[in-house]
This record gives sequence, structure tokens and C-alpha cells, in this order.
Amino acid sequence: MKRPLPVTILGCLFIAVGLVGLVYHFQERPLEPGIVLVSLVRLLAVIGGVFLFLGHGWARWLLIAWLAFHVGVSAFHSLSETLAHLALLVVVGYFLLRPPASNYFRSSHTT
Repeated sequence: MKRPLPVTILGCLFIAVGLVGLVYHFQERPLEPGIVLVSLVRLLAVIGGVFLFLGHGWARWLLIAWLAFHVGVSAFHSLSETLAHLALLVVVGYFLLRPPASNYFRSSHTT
């Protein structure tokens, strides 16, 4: 089955966000104590994006969980940041859980 366009777009976006975040944190805060944890979180976005392309259903759940984590973290910052992450979570969840995407992930690993 052909990969739905929203899955392709979201895969690209998560890979880009993860890589940009990795580069940013290593340039701006290379000696920060939490850099390993922050880098791991960014790497999860890249891994999720790559495996989204490959049709692995667990990758969409990883990315939804990744965004839900960011909603929780942003709750400690500001209401506007929390609402922005929540809106992203709803949009990403909508596109990754719709029937075209579900069929794509289902058909990718039944063969």
C-alpha cells in the first residue's frame, strides 16, 4: 500500500525537529548535565520519523507519546506553550490514527 501523504509529511517533520534539536542542544549547551536525556528525547523523534516511513505501527505511538511528553513538560513553562503542544498532539494524532494511516501501518507488516 502506498504511504499516505500526511504520514510522509509527519515523518519528515519529526526527523527534522529531532535533528535540529540535537544540533541546537549540542551547540548551545554541550556541558549541561541533562544533555544526554535531552538528546535521547530528540533522538526518539528521529527514530519515530524514520520508522514511520517504514510503516511500523509502533512508531506512530512513539511519536504520539513523544508529543504527549512535550505537553506535560510545557505545562511547567507557560499556558500558551502547553496549548500549542496540545494542538500539535491533537493534529498529529488525528492524522496518524485516521483510517488511511491505520490501513497503511496494518498492511505494511502483514506480509
